Amino acid sequence: MKIRDRILALLGEIGRGVYEKETELRLGLLAALAGESMILLGPPGVAKSMVARRLKDAFAGARSFEYLMSRFSTPDDIFGPVSISKLKENDTYERVIDGYLPTADVVFLDEIWKAGPAIQNTLLTALNEKIFRNGNSEVVLPLKLLVAASNELPADGEGLEALWDRFLVRYMSQGVKDKKAFLSMILDTDEVQYPAQLGQLQITGAEYEQWRREIAAVDVDAAVMESVLYIREQLQNMTDKESGAVYSIYVSDRRWKKAVNLLRASAFVHGRRQTNLSDVAVLAYCLWNEPAECAVVREVVTNSLFAALDKRHVQLQQRVEKAVRMKRAAAALEETRMQARPEDVNLILYDDFYYRLSTYNTGNTYIFASDYHRLPSITERIPVSGHLYTDATDPAKERIRAFGNNTNYNSGEKVRLMRDREFLYINGVRCELERYSAREMAALQNRQPSLFTADGYDYEAEIEQCAAGLNGINSCLADNIFINPADAERMRSVASEMMKRIALTRADISELLYG
Repeated sequence: MKIRDRILALLGEIGRGVYEKETELRLGLLAALAGESMILLGPPGVAKSMVARRLKDAFAGARSFEYLMSRFSTPDDIFGPVSISKLKENDTYERVIDGYLPTADVVFLDEIWKAGPAIQNTLLTALNEKIFRNGNSEVVLPLKLLVAASNELPADGEGLEALWDRFLVRYMSQGVKDKKAFLSMILDTDEVQYPAQLGQLQITGAEYEQWRREIAAVDVDAAVMESVLYIREQLQNMTDKESGAVYSIYVSDRRWKKAVNLLRASAFVHGRRQTNLSDVAVLAYCLWNEPAECAVVREVVTNSLFAALDKRHVQLQQRVEKAVRMKRAAAALEETRMQARPEDVNLILYDDFYYRLSTYNTGNTYIFASDYHRLPSITERIPVSGHLYTDATDPAKERIRAFGNNTNYNSGEKVRLMRDREFLYINGVRCELERYSAREMAALQNRQPSLFTADGYDYEAEIEQCAAGLNGINSCLADNIFINPADAERMRSVASEMMKRIALTRADISELLYG
């Protein structure tokens, strides 16, 4: 049986009789396989302790320990009482740890923030290094998963930041929402009886150690690292949508390192030796510090899955738009050439539509080519009314348009325009236009004439690669068992909007290439 199928079957068995706690169970098992810890935040009575007890059943022969913290709790309650005999006989301060946290595979600590400093300090080492110092010796803990629970965040100023940072997976646990599930839950009177096949699905100690080694060997691919960097940059430069204030969501280097190992575990569960973008989705449960940040972190993580592909598509889209403009400019140039007089063939065309006046003002004045061709000759002595204005998109340039004598202008300067064979006259002042030299004209005439020359770029192949990349992301997201339905729906929505943009670009490419 594939590991993914086995994990799903195992989760199905240990989830019997537990309502709407699939995400907590899946994330908890993932955290256990990665050797990390999980905290459940939520009100009393929403089955947080049950989640921990069921997760213990995922491991063959696992021992558990659970405790409800209070401000009167002592290290003896958690790590075992001091051995009086060892203290008397050997003058050694050693605890009797059997049956307590140091000998447990799965631990549940309720109301975690009520633990005193002595308990907190010992937990830091236990969570991070899986070591407990007992007297003169160090005990390597069999701890696979520590689940903590609380209905509140750690209070500021009480030195709990380090312990809070140790809990990699963070989940807001709530009561049953679905009406049918709620009624089933309150009417359910059956005690959970696991079938015999649970023993075949449970993870043995040898398997767990082997899996941990294989998880450490999973490669983190470039797309995932790019997504992680995107998330990190976004969290460091957040903007409040209401006030516009810039702030950051702090994630320690230790947390980032542990989070990437969680991605490796996700890839391993899915039978892969390399991570993919679907694994990144679990970071939504690792990077927030306050409940108010959950939604924005989910949004950033979701966007990160599509960020690289979106950037590639935007670059293609911009290239297509540029090519379309070039094609239209080429058509306009051809039209301009058809209108041109023989004496205008050596005029240099700028910005696809304009001739430049080399002897007017600073030399950054341009006249619309088609307008120049239609200007009356100075010999007719009937000037055309024109408009001299600053280009809004490029303030360093001035533009001249000729619209006729009855045009009103809201800005710029009204001018009188005429021409002869070589010059433009602005309010009677002769201005020279920039022209190609005879040598440059000869070089131009040797070129192959073409209305639009393709740039050798395969637009169709690129847009289809974008579409295939999006389909690939959608496929791997649908396969990942650690993405809950609500998150999956948000990701589908983002993918759907992106597919619409790709379809529009595909239509632009068809127009560009085929008319």
